[in-house]
This record gives sequence, C-alpha cells and structure tokens, in this order.
Amino acid sequence: MIGSSLSRRLLERGDQVRGLLMPGEDDAGLEKLGLQIVRGDVTKPATLEGIADDCDMVFHLAARVQEWGRRSQFRETHYDGTRNVIRECCGKVERFVYFSSTAYYGTKPAQGLTEEYVPEFSGLPYPDMKMLCERMVRTYSAERGMKYTIIRPCNVIGPRSAHLLNVLGSFEKGLVPLVDGGSYNASFVSVENLIDGVLLAADSDVAVNREYAFVDDYEITWGEYMTAVGALIGKKPLFSISFRQAYLAAAVVEYLYMPFNIRPPFTRYAVTIIGQENHVDSSRARNELGWKTRVQWEEVWAELEEHVKR
Repeated sequence: MIGSSLSRRLLERGDQVRGLLMPGEDDAGLEKLGLQIVRGDVTKPATLEGIADDCDMVFHLAARVQEWGRRSQFRETHYDGTRNVIRECCGKVERFVYFSSTAYYGTKPAQGLTEEYVPEFSGLPYPDMKMLCERMVRTYSAERGMKYTIIRPCNVIGPRSAHLLNVLGSFEKGLVPLVDGGSYNASFVSVENLIDGVLLAADSDVAVNREYAFVDDYEITWGEYMTAVGALIGKKPLFSISFRQAYLAAAVVEYLYMPFNIRPPFTRYAVTIIGQENHVDSSRARNELGWKTRVQWEEVWAELEEHVKR
C-alpha cells in the first residue's frame, strides 16, 4: 500500500521512478503511469544486480508486514533483505530512505517517545528486526559514507492497510474483543499524510542522516474505530478483556499455531498495538520538515467506508 502510493505521488510530480516488484506481483496500474518495473526478490541478491544503477535515491519498503511468523522469516526479509539492497545501493545512490516503523521503539507503551529514544530487544520479531535494520543502516552510513533518512510511521491507515483488512477479517471469522475497553488512541497516520512527510524528507538536506516519526494529530480510540468498522458489515465487538489476559492468551495461541506455520487469530504483537498507548512524538517532522496532518480523520474514514462498501 505505501510503496504504490509513494510511487504514484512521485510519478505525478514528474520524477522518473523504477519499482522493484516480486515476480508475478501486480503493478497496481503504475506501469501505465510511467513506472519502470524490474522484477526481483530482496532475499536473493543475484536478482538485485543493477536495480540502483542511475538512481539518485532509493526508498526501501520491502518487509514482512504481518504481525505473525517465525523469527527466521522476519530476519530473512527484514534484515537479510535490507542488507542485500543496501549493498547494491552503496556507492551508487545519493541517499537511502529506509522505511522503519514506530515498532522500533519496542513493545512498551510509547506515549510521547521521541526519535532519541534507544529501545531494548522485546523478544518479538517484528520490533526487534526494525531495530536491527536501523542499526545496520546507520552502520553502513558511518563506514561507507552512505547518506540515509529513516521513516518511522505509526499505524498507517488507508483502504488497503492491514489495520483495515485484518479487522474486517477478524469480524468475518468470529468474535472480536476489545482490549481494556478499546480506550487507547489508535495512533493512525493516513497513507497520504505519510507520503507528504516522506516527500518533504526526501527533498530536504536537513533530513540527511535523520530519523522521523509520523503520527496524525487527530484522536480516535481503538474502540471507536473497531466499532465503526464492524458496523459497516453488521458486526460489533461484544466484550472486553484486560491487556494481561489478552497477552497471555496470545502467547498460548502462538505456541499452538506457529509450528504449523498457520496464522494465529491474534498475536502478542497485535495485543501491544491495540492494548496500550503507542502515540509517539512527531514534533521533529513538524518542526524540521514543516509536516502536518493535511488529510483529517473525516476524509480518511470516508475513503475507508467507500472501499468497504465497494
């Protein structure tokens, strides 16, 4: 979702854009808009030869975005994949823009955390790999003089986002509980507002070797959001459980499902997203880049509602 939205915006403003897509992956109509497509796999270095030739900047978004899976699966795509792309880019591009996540901060409540916060390992693969990848990007920068910018979006929301599709899927499969009454801020950033920030960072010399967190300034709780999404398909959350209960239940479910490589109905990482505050501080992006929440929640929700009803 983010990669295709970014590509579209870059093309619309007149940039020449090359997109790395998996073999057989749908180009989302971008080739007709002028996207030059190359096919490859970030986990297979031989398929990446020449992808950065004649490029000024690389935006690296490839990742395992599911909240479940074995640690080896996350490592292969996140860490090994990022290393492979960086090696192909070093000495060729002016700047490497790495898409991390506020998951970088770990699984503790993240209310008001800034880019200066130094996280610890959480034991969960997605946050840990984001932390390791950021370290790798900074190491390559220091050792090989590669300029970088790191983007840390909070919970990205849009018509094709996991935060919409997963909630809809959960409602279709059965009961959807709230955690602690759904009282925590969902800490969304709309994909369009995020791309605004990415383009501002990409065009700014101030953003060289800097990290930026992005979260919109409207507030909607998980309870409000999940109730509204459920109502679109005639469903609603029917009960609430505590964070501790949800986390322990998720640990048991993961233990039972993971050996068979089957997606659990919910995970510990998902519980940490909806069951505690994750509203980080995005003032650096606002002050240094002039970023702001351009698309307000009413517009975001109208687009989500239209997408579901289609």
